[in-house]
Amino acid sequence: MGFTSHPTLPWSELHRRLTGAAPDRTVVPLRRPAQEEPAPGAPAPAPGDGGEPWAELHVHSAFSFLDGASDPEDLVAEAARLGVETLAITDHDGLYGAVRLAEAARGTGVATAFGAELTIRHSSAEVEHLLVLARDPAGYRRLSAAIAAAQLAGGAKGRPAYDLAALAGAHDGHWAVLTGCRLGRVPAKLDDGTAGHQLRTLTEAFGRDNVHVELIDQWLPGDDRRNDALAALAAEQGLPVVASTNAHHAGPAQGRLAQSLAALRGRRTLQDAVGWTRAAGTAHLRSGREMAARLARFPGVRRATAELGCSCAFDFTRLDPELPGFPVPEGESEISHLRALVAADGPARFGPGNAAARRQLALELDVIEDLDLAGYFLIVHDIVDFCRSQDIWCQGRGSAANSAVCYALGITAVDPVHYKLLFERFTDRLLRLRDTRSGDSVGLPVRLYLAR
Repeated sequence: MGFTSHPTLPWSELHRRLTGAAPDRTVVPLRRPAQEEPAPGAPAPAPGDGGEPWAELHVHSAFSFLDGASDPEDLVAEAARLGVETLAITDHDGLYGAVRLAEAARGTGVATAFGAELTIRHSSAEVEHLLVLARDPAGYRRLSAAIAAAQLAGGAKGRPAYDLAALAGAHDGHWAVLTGCRLGRVPAKLDDGTAGHQLRTLTEAFGRDNVHVELIDQWLPGDDRRNDALAALAAEQGLPVVASTNAHHAGPAQGRLAQSLAALRGRRTLQDAVGWTRAAGTAHLRSGREMAARLARFPGVRRATAELGCSCAFDFTRLDPELPGFPVPEGESEISHLRALVAADGPARFGPGNAAARRQLALELDVIEDLDLAGYFLIVHDIVDFCRSQDIWCQGRGSAANSAVCYALGITAVDPVHYKLLFERFTDRLLRLRDTRSGDSVGLPVRLYLAR
């Protein structure tokens, strides 16, 4: 397998061949079709397995770049087929697949849980993985904030800098912490005799009620010996035990794709990557019935896993964002201050006497007031002004160009009234920032703004 910027075989076709899928002759739309909401009171579809309760709590999707091989939608479809009660996606250092997991699971009968596998770097050569599940929306917010802080502290893309003490102070009982994979603090020390000490370190940091010893079963050599040792440690210290498949793809059919992604991650050909990839392709989702047989030596573990999954499952729609407020002059509200700014700057941007622009601005301001988003627009306007004062390139992104309010405030550079752009397309409210001096597209301008 060679690496080239102009492959003769498109990735979509290579992906199809590696997963054994039939050729798709349909035209793929730019947006995924919206899923129909189930009718109020309608029963959830029956699980496909109809067997033992089971939860998959340690799963990597394709958002674990070059590690997970299946999209959230494929994972949900397979979980529903297998009768899995709860499915969690725990990608590396991010909650990137959370929205798509929630959307895909709606109406399937599969409950959703959310978490991440955090990469704690002790040195350039030594890394530790910490598996964290949010117990509820508050835990999700705390986990998201901890990840964001670590990403900023790392100073480089893909190099988050976590501090175990800071994580221990962030959870407040809203996380379930699993000992994780072979790079976890406890499994990594099984051979040198310090695993027990490392497990006590975790319980001291996160509390005995929040730490779970994780047994990973992928039908691989060494699984039984490792799981026996971990179960013995848990019994010795009186800690609960759960299990997982540490799934990296939905089903066995994606095994070859997972091998290819692992080779790409290591910048090796498939031949050179032999020994670094999972030849058996067993890191996939499994049914409760199959896991009951696999875990028969560990009474109660399958049920404990299902119960933990049930306790961590919640509806993603409960995560309503709470936007920060913006300081405004005394006697004004956020929306009145925004209207004043638009009234002051609009004529210079659209030209005096532009009736069409006035009508559009009035419409948009009413919508912004109804959605309680005035504070957001004021913050973005303030960031844009700050970037200009610091000679940092700054431009509104994507469909923000469709907003007359954004144009009036100088956030965007295209007159949407003149070009008859639709404000309704303005759904992406993110800024694209470009520092002409360092090439840092977001981190430096935002850090400078916050440090004023």
